[in-house]
Amino acid sequence: MIATASPPARALLFLATLALAGCGFHLRDRIALPSDAPPVQVYSSTPYSSLVTLLERNLRNAGAKVADEGTAGGEVLRLEVLSERWGDLPIAIDEQGRAQEFSLRYATVFTAVLGDGTVLVPRQSVELARDYVSPPEDATGTSSEREILADELRREMAASILRRLDSVVRADPSRARPVRAPEATPAAPVPGEAGATEEGPASLDAPVR
Repeated sequence: MIATASPPARALLFLATLALAGCGFHLRDRIALPSDAPPVQVYSSTPYSSLVTLLERNLRNAGAKVADEGTAGGEVLRLEVLSERWGDLPIAIDEQGRAQEFSLRYATVFTAVLGDGTVLVPRQSVELARDYVSPPEDATGTSSEREILADELRREMAASILRRLDSVVRADPSRARPVRAPEATPAAPVPGEAGATEEGPASLDAPVR
């Protein structure tokens, strides 16, 4: 038989989870993007992703510029969340074979690419997990606890992604700078073209004074 937490203990766990959920993300320093780095545009393959909202807010809080929706693709650093996956894995059952405890899993795959196609952060995967108790007779309380844990995992995921971006840029800040094409120099005029002049020796047929 699997021992489950008493109601007072579960209430304390619930309150502790609420306190953790209220914590925001703060980098120890401002994110290490150079001052002339392009603004960051966050994209997710998941429509209306809450992770995108968290990433944009945390980027602003860390001092980075966030691109507007109308910014041209060649003028941004594109932070792409290629996939988001959720799962509940049973990790404990009671004597009747019913799941009593679960592990909530959250996994993403992301990359960061400059406007010219240069890969700043290669494709990486991040997976996080939190365990929670789910007595079959208390589905309502379990649902609320799971939603709070999911919000906490999203915040931790956003922090983890930005820490990885920050560590790459700190290792070589020049990689986050846009590559500007060299300025074109005017071509020298070609003899014989309109407007071109060519100086040479005086004509032998010129009259002698």
